[in-house]
Amino acid sequence: MIHGVRHTGIVVNDIKGAISFWVDLLGFEVVSNQVETGEFIDRLLGLEGVSVQTVKLIAKDKTMIELLHFESHPDMNVWNGRTYSTGLTHLALNVSNINALIDQLKLLGYLPLHETQLSPNGKVRVCYIPVYEGLLLELVEML
Repeated sequence: MIHGVRHTGIVVNDIKGAISFWVDLLGFEVVSNQVETGEFIDRLLGLEGVSVQTVKLIAKDKTMIELLHFESHPDMNVWNGRTYSTGLTHLALNVSNINALIDQLKLLGYLPLHETQLSPNGKVRVCYIPVYEGLLLELVEML
């Protein structure tokens, strides 16, 4: 059911410094740099009025890191086990059947933060689920 790790998300206070660290020092390449707003991101994160800059970086082996900087909620950028905490926040996995996996996790007591969400471009269904020791899994099914 799991096809591999999609990306690792890291919330940062200094987005320019973080980009410099990952790109200039470690050799990652920026493949996407955008500001996300709207109902999709609000519902996905369980917040209102979200404005988050997301920068996707890729290594030579195709490993992806996602840097997130919350412009709308800077006071929340401290680690508290939430999707918008500073630091390592989630591990995103590509999955083939998001609903079946969610059902299996529910049987083990792991409940999603929300119903699956359809991305604005209609290409993926997404859901966050807090799992073992507070790690957040982001399940992503390509449509």
